[in-house]
Amino acid sequence: MTVTIEAAQRGTEWLSGAGVRPTRQRVTLAAVLVGDGQHRHVTAESLFAAVVNEGESVSLATVYNTLRAFCDAGLMQEVLVEGSKSYFDTNTHDHPHFFWEDSGTLTDAPSDQLEITRLPDAPEGAVITAVDVVIRLRRG
Repeated sequence: MTVTIEAAQRGTEWLSGAGVRPTRQRVTLAAVLVGDGQHRHVTAESLFAAVVNEGESVSLATVYNTLRAFCDAGLMQEVLVEGSKSYFDTNTHDHPHFFWEDSGTLTDAPSDQLEITRLPDAPEGAVITAVDVVIRLRRG
């Protein structure tokens, strides 16, 4: 396996900071996600491929379950694109995204350039819990 000791240590600290038990597979996934200190946008399939590329034996179901556990612990946020396509983002701060239709990739959009000046009132008995902004792009 080529996950470095530093990446595994960073992944372990990331998990422990959120109270997530650092199992071998979770540490491997965390090391791939945050081991270099950069934020990532991944799908379960792309993370699975990256981990398998690192020489780790893990099932796709384990990757899905672990991503859900990371989201539940507040380590990641899920971004839905096209209704059923989930991307997982290690940057949990509120920010908009660009979805590149041609490549199917998700990237951060500059939040300082986005202005939402007014939201509609929530229906009676409901409260707004989040506003997700996904800006769809195609190379022209």
